[in-house]
Amino acid sequence: MKLAIIGTGYVGLVSGAGFANLGNDVICLDIDKAKIDQLADGVMTIYEPGLEEIYQRNLKTGRLAFTTDGIKAVQESDIIFICVGTPENEQQEADLTAVQAAAQTIGRYMNSYKIVVNKSTVPVGTADLVKKIIDQNQQEKMEFDVVSNPEFLREGAAVKDFENPDRIVIGTDSKKAEEIMTSLYRSRARTDRPIMVTGIRSAEIIKYASNAMLATRISFMNQIAYLCEKTGADIKEVAKGMGFDGRIGPRFLQAGVGFGGSCFPKDVKALIGTLKQNDCDADLFEAVARINETQKNIAVEKLKSVMEIKDRTIAVWGISFKPKTDDIREAPALIIIRALQKLGAKVHACDPVAIENAKKQLDEVKFFENPYESIRDCDALIIATEWNEFRNLDMRAVKILLKNPIIIDGRNIYDPKEMRALGFEYMGIGR
Repeated sequence: MKLAIIGTGYVGLVSGAGFANLGNDVICLDIDKAKIDQLADGVMTIYEPGLEEIYQRNLKTGRLAFTTDGIKAVQESDIIFICVGTPENEQQEADLTAVQAAAQTIGRYMNSYKIVVNKSTVPVGTADLVKKIIDQNQQEKMEFDVVSNPEFLREGAAVKDFENPDRIVIGTDSKKAEEIMTSLYRSRARTDRPIMVTGIRSAEIIKYASNAMLATRISFMNQIAYLCEKTGADIKEVAKGMGFDGRIGPRFLQAGVGFGGSCFPKDVKALIGTLKQNDCDADLFEAVARINETQKNIAVEKLKSVMEIKDRTIAVWGISFKPKTDDIREAPALIIIRALQKLGAKVHACDPVAIENAKKQLDEVKFFENPYESIRDCDALIIATEWNEFRNLDMRAVKILLKNPIIIDGRNIYDPKEMRALGFEYMGIGR
C-alpha cells in the first residue's frame, strides 16, 4: 500500500519505518525542513532501540522517503496517518493546532479517495473535527473516510510494540475503510492479540482511558509508599504481593519519583478537561495528577532531611523520563535538578543518551556519560531514572568517589539492606 505519515516524531518515525518494513511504500511529511533533510540523508533524529536498523534498511530500498511537500505526500498516498503532536495548552487541554493543519493540507490537496487516520492521541470528537476541516478545504468534492487508530507505542520499546502489538484498535463507521485498514494490519494480528474494530468515539476514548489507568496505578503505588515508610513496610514486597493477584497483575506497580513523558501527564490532564466539558466528575484523575506532581519533589525533600543542600554538589543519575529513550519531556529529573539549583546546589547529571536534549533545557549543569565520573567529589547522589547502566556498578567504588555516602534512590533499583551494609545512608521510596 501507499502510505503517508504526517509528523516525524516518535510515533510518526516508528510507524513510518515499521510500515515500510512490512513492504509498504511510505512517505513521511513534516514542516521542519532541517529534520526532513537529516532523515533523508540517513541521520536519525531520535533515539529508539531497534529503530535505526529498520529505518536505514527501508531508506536504502526506497520504501521509506521524507518530504516537506504536502501535495506529493497527500496525492501519492492511499492512507494518510496523522501523527503530529498534541501538547498541553494553557487550559491544560490537548492542543489540536497541528492536527487541524494536517487536516487542512489533506483537504486542500486530495485528488482521490483517501483514508485519513488519526494516530495522534486526540480527545473524543476529533475525528468529526478532522472530517469537517477536510470537507471545508476540498477544492473538488471527493470521497474519504476518517478512522481513529490510536497508537500504543511505549518509548524505549516502540519498535517491539509496533511489531508485536497487544491489540490494534480501528475505530470506523465505514465498511470500506475497515476492510482496507484490517488488510494493512493483518500481518501484525495474533490469535490472542486481535484487531479490534470499534466505533470511532470508542477508539478515541480507549487511548486516553488506557493511559489514565496506567497513570492511576503509578500514583496509587506512590500514595501507598508513604504508608509503607510510616509503618516500616516495604513497597517492593507490597507490590509483589499485589501483583500475584490475577485481577491486578504485576505491571505498573512500581513506586518512584513520578511519571513523565509526552503521554501520561498531558493525557491525564486532557481527560480531566474532556470529562468536565461533558459535565462529568474528574476527581479521581485530578488526584492522580496531583499525587504525581507532589511525588516529583520527594527525592529533594528526602535529601533535605539529611543534609544542608546549599553550596553542595549533587549528582543526578538519569535525565530521560524513562530508560531506553532520549525523551526528557515532563521528566522528573528536570524538576529535581531545578529544585536542587534553586536551593543553591551545583548539579552533575549523568545519562546514557539524553544529554544533548537536556542541554537545551538545563543551564549551569555539568553533564557526564560515565556514572563514576559524574559522582566524583559530589556530596550525594539522586537516582531519577532506572537505566540498566546504573544497576550493577561497583558500589564500593561509588562510596569512595562520593564525599558523603548518601544515596536517594528515586527508582528503588538497589537493595536497602545491601546498601546499608556497605555503609551508605540510603533512602528509597516506600522502603
